[in-house]
Amino acid sequence: MSTKPTTTDLEWTELDQRAVDTARILAADAVQKVGNGHPGTAMSLAPAAYTLFQKVMRHDPADADWTGRDRFVLSAGHSSLTLYTQLYLAGFGLELDDLKAFRTWGSKTPGHPEYGHTVGVETTTGPLGQGVANAVGMAMAARYERGLFDPEAAPGTSPFDHFVYCIAGDGCLQEGISAEASSTAGHQKLGNLILLWDDNHISIEGDTETAVSEDTMKRYEAYGWHVQRVEPKENGDLDPEALFAAIQAARAETSRPSFIAMRSIIAWPAPNAQNTEAAHGSALGDEEVAATKRVLGFDPEKSFEVSDEVIGHTRRALDRGREARAKWEKQFQEWRSANPERAAEFDRIAAGELPAGWEEKLPVFETGKGVATRAASGKVLQALGAVVPELWGGSADLAGSNNTTIDKTSSFLPVGNPLPEADPYGRTIHFGIREHAMAAEMNGIALHGNTRIFGGTFLVFSDYMRNAVRLSALMHLPVTYVWTHDSIGLGEDGPTHQPVEHLASLRAIPGLNVVRPADANETSIAWREVLRRWTKEFGKGAPHGLALTRQGVPTYDWNEDAARGGYVLFDAEGGEPQVVLIATGSEVHLAVGAREQLQAAGVPTRVVSMPCVEWFEEQDQGYRDAVLPPSVKARVAVEAGIGLTWHRYVGDAGRIVSLEHFGASADGKVLFREFGFTAEAVAAAARESIEAAAR
Repeated sequence: MSTKPTTTDLEWTELDQRAVDTARILAADAVQKVGNGHPGTAMSLAPAAYTLFQKVMRHDPADADWTGRDRFVLSAGHSSLTLYTQLYLAGFGLELDDLKAFRTWGSKTPGHPEYGHTVGVETTTGPLGQGVANAVGMAMAARYERGLFDPEAAPGTSPFDHFVYCIAGDGCLQEGISAEASSTAGHQKLGNLILLWDDNHISIEGDTETAVSEDTMKRYEAYGWHVQRVEPKENGDLDPEALFAAIQAARAETSRPSFIAMRSIIAWPAPNAQNTEAAHGSALGDEEVAATKRVLGFDPEKSFEVSDEVIGHTRRALDRGREARAKWEKQFQEWRSANPERAAEFDRIAAGELPAGWEEKLPVFETGKGVATRAASGKVLQALGAVVPELWGGSADLAGSNNTTIDKTSSFLPVGNPLPEADPYGRTIHFGIREHAMAAEMNGIALHGNTRIFGGTFLVFSDYMRNAVRLSALMHLPVTYVWTHDSIGLGEDGPTHQPVEHLASLRAIPGLNVVRPADANETSIAWREVLRRWTKEFGKGAPHGLALTRQGVPTYDWNEDAARGGYVLFDAEGGEPQVVLIATGSEVHLAVGAREQLQAAGVPTRVVSMPCVEWFEEQDQGYRDAVLPPSVKARVAVEAGIGLTWHRYVGDAGRIVSLEHFGASADGKVLFREFGFTAEAVAAAARESIEAAAR
């Protein structure tokens, strides 16, 4: 661990210090105006954020999505003003009126940063620790991107070399997700990742001694990080010279991620509020804001005071950005000239297009054969992997069960890893038993751009991932979760591993498409539709969760309408349908068996397979009515989970064959029989529904 350096090449003027202090009073004023928010951290972190945005990072405020930019993640999203003030000062598009509208309806400055809402915000943060894992994912994606386009270049010489910076607080590092992600980063030797820890010793309940006594720096050393400590100035303020020197040392350390501990005093230099828990999440009060302005040499009678000299100085970031981008563009053009085939691939991927003929590689499975949908998914991934190089992923130590190994000969592992398949640009990611971090890292990979990511585990463990999955949906990110062992059909592992409430719970997340294919061919079609949807608006799509079986299920004919979310698998014979059976996944074949019994008894019966409720709801009313005729009131829904999803589809006369309790440890076939998932039970429910509809 290093100490405060005695020399630095940082150019720091009185105008720079005035700009930092301006950011501080803007944070205090913004929270005071709206009456709520988190002023303290934004005030104390102003020197660090300013140093990054004005002195360190390669970015162009006029083009916030420039491929060659460094990435910045504010994991401590409650301190959103830390970011907003720098976006304003540097010229990313925010203006004073936006800061004045902080946390109000329709503003560009919501309470926590939101990706896609505010230019310059790289990810939505708020749930603590998510940003740390996002940053790890971004760093992973940067390495894989380099492997796609420029693997032979010497370190630091490629146009695809850039850094990922993240500011995290005490709360971020207390959350378990950051430990998972930080362990991954150390193992992967992500030398392009620099994490700055705001060590202010304050959380909502007061001094962090209430909850934490570990040596955080030693913890990060144990993870395999390069660790430094930056001490404050004698007056308690963050020292930009010491911080700049530490960042330069971190940038020079390319074989490990870097952790910089910054000791700060929250709400510095507010005379009475500094170093208090109140300054974390409450407005300082008019008197304290005025007193702070006096300390910093601002007029206490003025609000949102920004001098022309300060804004003129900080907006020079636009000029520096233009110059940095021009330099990068020259390097990029040289790379293009030297690598025309890779350049063409880059253009295709950056445009969100897929390779010509990729759909022809999708496997079509033999009708009638029993195939587990997890196995079918694995075959689809291996087929796509051969033609879609930007597609990569893995699982949380369950690759053999999830069938997520896209390439057995190529593992995403750093130089020095002893495994024979280790490759820093490898195809298969070993996320480890870290489901929550895996999901958030996938978000970071998608946010970084230029690759397409999937990750797998058991469906029951989606609970560990839920917060990150929710953020996938909130940000409209095109990530794909491969969730296998999707019901009591997994068998002997018992109720701890058998998902019951999960399908309905995941469908409750707005913007998440849950796909539960009935068979191998629906699985192939599902993957095709997922990839197609990724191409429509790359980076602004929707996450998908594939729920796949452990056990084999019968294979039916390929039907293009599966991509519409719901379709007629087998129609009624001998007249219009008297009853419609709706099913998903491994229960579809039960509905098919029930139909055979009902048809034999003279009851015309339609079977509807509905692999994705969300896709079905996107269809026009005419199509939906054609699949589920409003005139047919007798309906049965069949799914081996709670029936919450299906009430709106079956209506008052309908019946639901569902599982409203936990499972048990036994063979899957036994459980299906004992818990009433049989063709006979479905047929009986259909007769009940027909009787109810006739009343």
